[in-house]
Amino acid sequence: MVEELFCKVVSILIKCRDCEERRSTVRLTVETHSFSKPVYKKDLIVRLSDDTDPFFLYNLTLGEEDFLSLKNQQGLLVEYSSFPQRFIELLEQCISEQAKTVPRFLLQLLTTSNGHDCMSASLNIIETNPFKHLVHLSLKLLEGNDSDVKKYLAGCIKSLKLENCVLNGKLKKSEEDFTQKLSSTQQALAEKCKELDKLRNDWASQTSLLTSRHTQEITAERENVLQIQTQYQQQCDQQKKELESSSNRTIKHLESRVSELEAYNKDLTERKYKSESCIRELKGKLTTMEEENHRVKQEVSALRRENSTLDSECHEKEKHLNQYKMRTAVLEQEVKDKEEVVIRTTEACESALEHKKKLEESLEQKQLQAGKLESTVKSLSEELIKANEIIKKLQTDMKKLVDKIKLKNAVTMQQEKLLGEKDQMLQKEKAELANVKHILKTKEEEVLKLQEQLSCTTEKLEESKQLLKTNENVISWLNKQLNENKIASLQGPQTVCEVPALVKTKSPAPNNGSIQNNQVRFSLNFPSDCSPSPDPRHIPSTSTPILPPTSCDPTGLDMKYLKRNASMPIKVPKSVNGTSSGVPKPALAKSGSSPILSAYFPGQQPRLPAS
Repeated sequence: MVEELFCKVVSILIKCRDCEERRSTVRLTVETHSFSKPVYKKDLIVRLSDDTDPFFLYNLTLGEEDFLSLKNQQGLLVEYSSFPQRFIELLEQCISEQAKTVPRFLLQLLTTSNGHDCMSASLNIIETNPFKHLVHLSLKLLEGNDSDVKKYLAGCIKSLKLENCVLNGKLKKSEEDFTQKLSSTQQALAEKCKELDKLRNDWASQTSLLTSRHTQEITAERENVLQIQTQYQQQCDQQKKELESSSNRTIKHLESRVSELEAYNKDLTERKYKSESCIRELKGKLTTMEEENHRVKQEVSALRRENSTLDSECHEKEKHLNQYKMRTAVLEQEVKDKEEVVIRTTEACESALEHKKKLEESLEQKQLQAGKLESTVKSLSEELIKANEIIKKLQTDMKKLVDKIKLKNAVTMQQEKLLGEKDQMLQKEKAELANVKHILKTKEEEVLKLQEQLSCTTEKLEESKQLLKTNENVISWLNKQLNENKIASLQGPQTVCEVPALVKTKSPAPNNGSIQNNQVRFSLNFPSDCSPSPDPRHIPSTSTPILPPTSCDPTGLDMKYLKRNASMPIKVPKSVNGTSSGVPKPALAKSGSSPILSAYFPGQQPRLPAS
């Protein structure tokens, strides 16, 4: 069981051996993993990640035994059960102080290399004061390998999918509410218009009836007055006044009623204009979303082309890099061999010099012996013959020794020449090696730059994919709603419905019930300006009431806005005479091939095999 205790973006000071220290913002996550089998075990997981760099991942798994050694090394006073809460309190203090120019508590990350391309880091919580920096806690983290990065990216993809599903649900719910409100307002507007027409007809009929009745009564009264004018003059005048007053009252009453009806009609027209403005705004939003979808598709295609070119260039750079590495290895081996040869020649030269010194000492001894012999020859004339023979032998020996010394001198001169040539060759090889190292360093920098560019482009591509998927889902859902609403409008009298077709065809003349201009038209109770369908189809009814459109040829959602890339699967609503349409579900992305949470990956992405 995994329980997340802390997950926030913190400001951290990063120090490396080969680069200057820098301040960066990373996401620090503290979790607890509980295991019940075979033995209950609870581990503390500390993870450092960067939302803009998916390669930046450092992990620490701290168990009870590891915590005991950490406690003994750093002199901690807390127990393992209360350590996560204390650690989170220190992190909160660092977060509260990071906005200050001179923070009291700060986080520091020291990165070192352990060899074999394995990076380790130390996360230090430091308290600064005027005297010194106090390290409260130091945790050793390991850089995530390929499997760790893949697991981390898989978890981020899972959380991103959950968030995407929640947002899609909210969007669907809001769209349904809005469409229901729109349909209810349209229905109320239609009812009010009908009531207004009915009231106008009633008012006209009543006014005509009253005027005809009054004219008949006046004519009758006039005839009676003419017949008995002399007898009932006063009575007729009185009746006339009463009738005029009653007619005036009725006319006033009718005029007040007409003014009320006109005010009510004005209110209804204002509501109608408001609803029409809402509909226009919705249509404008739909067009902007379709244009943005088209633009995103173009950007995705361009990014794919750039990605393919960058992959090929990166592959070629890697080949050149491997060739340079092999060449440097061969040159280093040759340099080592030449250094061994130089050492051997120097040893031979030293032995030759020692032997030369020995020969010179023996020559001096022989010269001393020759002097002694000459003195003995002068003193002892008797032994002159023997001395001459001895001298001849000594002279022959001296000649032999001199020839040997000359030969050894020539050999030493040749060895010195060879040593000079070897030194020159060694210097040349060192210069070539330095040049190759410089070229290799530049190539490595170019490879790093290309990798950064590739990660940026892949990140933008994945963001565009996510945005494109969301837009396609919204557009398909809107298309479904439009289809259902227009199909539902077929139930009313004198209506025409059109459904977006899946195949784009053209016909020379309008034909209801056939495919034309990317739309399928059905008609029931056709008006006088529309031709009836030879084979009307059964249209399923929906629960959502929609007012019939005033035109016999209403516009539908064109399928050009539903174009998609072949690498992105999307479900299109089925035709009316097939199975019921549905909202497409987001395609499942492969593990490691897409960015993760919106909070985790607005930046780079690891270079993984293309899907």
